[in-house]
Formats: sequence, structure tokens, C-alpha cells
Amino acid sequence: MKKWTKIWGIWLLALLLLVTAGCGTNGKNNAADNSGNTSQTEQSQNNETSAPEQEGQQTSYPLTVKDAFGTEFTFESAPQRIVSLAPSETEGLFALGLDEQVVGVSDNDDYPEAVKDKPRMGGFQVNVEAVVAAQPDLVLAGNLIGEDTVKSLSDLGMKVYRSNPKTIDGVMENIRTIGEITDHQKEANEVTAQMQAELDKVTEAVKSLPADQKKKVYIEFSPGWTVGKGEFMDEMIQVAGGENVASDITGWSEINEENIIKANPDVILYAKSVVDENNRTLAEIIKGRGGWDQITAVKEDRIVAMDDNLLSRPGPRVTQGLIEVAKAIYPDLIQP
Repeated sequence: MKKWTKIWGIWLLALLLLVTAGCGTNGKNNAADNSGNTSQTEQSQNNETSAPEQEGQQTSYPLTVKDAFGTEFTFESAPQRIVSLAPSETEGLFALGLDEQVVGVSDNDDYPEAVKDKPRMGGFQVNVEAVVAAQPDLVLAGNLIGEDTVKSLSDLGMKVYRSNPKTIDGVMENIRTIGEITDHQKEANEVTAQMQAELDKVTEAVKSLPADQKKKVYIEFSPGWTVGKGEFMDEMIQVAGGENVASDITGWSEINEENIIKANPDVILYAKSVVDENNRTLAEIIKGRGGWDQITAVKEDRIVAMDDNLLSRPGPRVTQGLIEVAKAIYPDLIQP
């Protein structure tokens, strides 16, 4: 457990230091603008018009795309050897049926089960030599890899594609882009269709909630840290019909305990895998804070443990995480 605490702390520090733009795609043979900022309404409209056209399509090469950081790549054919340096990207690759093409993953990968047999490429400190030895024709780096590492790999001639989705739609758009790059568009459409169905299940369940009956929600993923606007976890709370009491801040931030008491959240969500140096869970830490016993969520024992990987990884399971958030906030509205 202490080992996990240390790993989590490193992850959070890296996340806080590497805040960047979102991701997405809008084209097939033209350079794609990978912004990932499409609204849900716009994306639904796009899905309605583009999904039937894309069903069963094969990618036409050469294909040129841009990643979330504006770097342009041209693929002459579908990549056959892929290294993933981010758990979210790895989950996406496996969901697309690309497990045989995956020749390396990060030390932090733990899902699905089959990933445990893949060669490891290091954690937040990437083992460049291992990546080189894997001879990839595509490296998926997420957004937590340092610029120096990206440059080192790029200087060696590798295509280092980075994503950074800030919305649920951005996550789905990234999966479609990877499906296009790898000539797995049909599989990408199937994965994102399932994600859209899960998203629709939540939005349908909470759409009739009166504004004055929406629950106030506080979320804590590391002792003393929460997430505000501009991150997809904030969007998840909103889509689930809740109001994030930390929406006045941007991104990840240390909390002001007095402000949380004043905000008086109805529900508190926390990462169930995280413990401090004394092996206390976040629930125990939260309940032990001075004055927090007056918070409605604490008084009514509405402190709910969450699978932090479902919420923190912008991959194909993020809409499953959304359902869990909605269940925690409105257990009577979300049916199995």
C-alpha cells in the first residue's frame, strides 16, 4: 500500500506539471486538428452523420494527422509495432483488438489482464533504450511524458503521438483517431458506440433533475487535492447531474478546507486505492478533518469509494466511470 502511495504521488505531480491542450480528429487524409474540444451536442450531430459513412471503412494511406500538441505525422501504412507509454492508451489499443501489435507498455499498465505479459518500457521515467529495442513504428505517449523524452524518441526517428483529452467526447475522438491510424475504424466505431450508449444512459437518467435539486459533489483523488474545471473529471460530475464544489478552480489544486466546509457537499467521492503514510484511507482522512463532521456528506455517510482508474484514465472505460459517479450521486436514478 505504501508503494502505491508513492506511485500515486509521482503520478499526481506529473499530472500537475503537464497541463496541456485536448485532442480529437476531423479528417482522414488531411491533417487532423486534434483539439478534442467538441461539445457533446456537436459531437452527437457528427456521430449521426459520420458513423454510417465510416462503418466498415478501411483507412486510405498515406494518412496525415496531428496530435494534441500540434505535431504532424504521416503514416504510409498501418503501424504493426506499437509502444504505449500511457495506461489509457494501452486500454484503448486492447479495446480495438490491437493486442498483437502492442510490443511494449508502461510500468503503470495493469488492465486488461493480458497486458501483464507485455514488455515494460518504464514508468513516468521512460526507459528510452527499451523503447528503441522494441522497434516501434508508433509510440502513444498520452500527456504525462516529458518534452525531453519526446524529443529523444523523436530524434531517433520515432513517431511519438501524444493525446490529452479534456472531455468525454475528446476521449472518444482520440479512440477514433487511433482506429483510423491503425486501420481499425470499424472496431473504433464499435467501442465509441458502446461508450456513447453509456453516456446516453446517464444523461437520460438525470435530464429531468430540477436545478435546485442537483447534488453538490466534492472529489478527492490524493490527500488534500481535488480537481476543478477544465478536466474531464469535472465534466463527469456535471454530466452525472452533480455540481462540483471545486468548479471555481481550474485543473488540479490543493484544497482550502474552510471553503469545502462552506460549500457543504452532499456527496464526497474519493479514490479507494489511495492511502497516506499511516495507511489511512482518504475516507478516514476526510472524516478526521476538523469541522468536516458538519458537512452533509459526512453526517449522512455519503462518502463513496471510487475505482480511481475508471475516473483518472481517459480511455474506453471512462464512461463506465461516469456511470459509477452517477450511481454514487443518485443511486435511485441509475439502474444496473
